[in-house]
Amino acid sequence: MTKHFWGAAAAALLLLPLYSHAADPARQSEIARRGADVMPFSLKATTHIFTKTADGGVQRVVARNAGDKRQVELIRAHLHEIQGQFLKGDFSGPSHIHGDQMPGLSQLQAAGPGQIAIDYREVDGGAELTYRTADPKLVSSLHAWIDAQLSDHGPDAMAGHHHPMHDAMPQR
Repeated sequence: MTKHFWGAAAAALLLLPLYSHAADPARQSEIARRGADVMPFSLKATTHIFTKTADGGVQRVVARNAGDKRQVELIRAHLHEIQGQFLKGDFSGPSHIHGDQMPGLSQLQAAGPGQIAIDYREVDGGAELTYRTADPKLVSSLHAWIDAQLSDHGPDAMAGHHHPMHDAMPQR
């Protein structure tokens, strides 16, 4: 029995993801510190909302005070900039903030041109990026990437709920 237990325990350890930082306050603090290197807006003055969809996901960033025009401008400029970077396969920002072992990141970096559509849209108080792909493996990678963002950003992030009308809204 002892031999079976240790064999199963070793196998379970091998199956654990290399990236397991769920609700780790020290990790979230480090992420906030590194985030300031990449994101020009204040994490404490904004909220990241991540929504998984059937074909990818939505990353929305809004100012906690929609009247804070400076934060709104910074959010919009940053999301527009990273849209261009991500479309070129440059995920250096998330890599710097979250580390190279971030779930889904290597698959997103390896995606070929046009495999992931990324649309930018301004919303009240900020902006959003919508990620779409027909590749089920990339959808899974986007979902893993979203889950990692939610875990790492802690109180500065929240899971959203996809609204069916989202797809019908015009893109800017």
